[in-house]
Amino acid sequence: MMEKNAKIYVAGHRGMVGSAIVRELERQGYTNIITRTHKELDLCRQDQVEKFFAEEKPEYVFLAAAKVGGIVANSEALADFMYDNMILEMNVINSAWKNGCKKLEFLGSSCIYPRMAPQPMPESCLLTSELEKTNEAYALAKISGLKYCEFLNKQYGTDYISVMPTNLYGPNDNYHPEHSHVLPALIRRFHEAKESGAKSVTCWGDGSPLREFLYVDDLANLCVFLMNNYSGNETVNAGTGKELTIKELTEMVAKVVGYEGEILWDTSRPNGTPRKLLDVSKAAKLGWTYKTELEDGIRLAYKDFLENPMRAER
Repeated sequence: MMEKNAKIYVAGHRGMVGSAIVRELERQGYTNIITRTHKELDLCRQDQVEKFFAEEKPEYVFLAAAKVGGIVANSEALADFMYDNMILEMNVINSAWKNGCKKLEFLGSSCIYPRMAPQPMPESCLLTSELEKTNEAYALAKISGLKYCEFLNKQYGTDYISVMPTNLYGPNDNYHPEHSHVLPALIRRFHEAKESGAKSVTCWGDGSPLREFLYVDDLANLCVFLMNNYSGNETVNAGTGKELTIKELTEMVAKVVGYEGEILWDTSRPNGTPRKLLDVSKAAKLGWTYKTELEDGIRLAYKDFLENPMRAER
């Protein structure tokens, strides 16, 4: 268990996940949280990372920093996504190990699992068949990070763990028109359609793919729970174990935003993977379950969007 005054470094504290982890740690009474902005510490620079760890010597590390993006960003910048994520995570994990960090938690993504994985996807299906091509670069980097944690555990007896979240949403999400994920993109589109009085909104595909969504504060709660209650080489899935179609999701977002026009589907656009549901029985056996139902979470996310200064950026 982490002591309440233990020195805890949250990498990526300005992102959606990192900021939620900081909120959760503070809520639980942890008092010695250290953070650095990208300007203060470039995690892609090995010399800077080594200097930071040698000086600060954090006891616990939550590695939530990553270069992320939606399907367009991922498929257009494959080399950048692979290089930046690989370098960043190797620097942080290696420096944590060299400087005697007691425990590190690495955050991955459900895209690490094979494209045609069994559904729901158990942790054990990792590397059993090929990856989805559109985000292969990101997935390979994330797999390398979690495998490096596993290999350090095996070779040096460290206690480094990893957690694999499903699709996340919530405060501090990215609402960029091209570079955001499906849920924040829908919030933005329906909000703008409502504001402009648009008669209809056209969405990609046919609305049939099934997806699972986890509110980011629930993920943060699991992250702290795992840091205190789990040790092991296999990753732990983070999700709700519930899914809905993209069509149902769009209707739910339109309802929350208050958009009353028509929703059309452009079936010439790709659907993506037909189904992506995580098997969350492992987290459940450890004694954890999610708290925020999707419609309540979307309501909270929309409130955040309306107060988010970044949303005006195009």
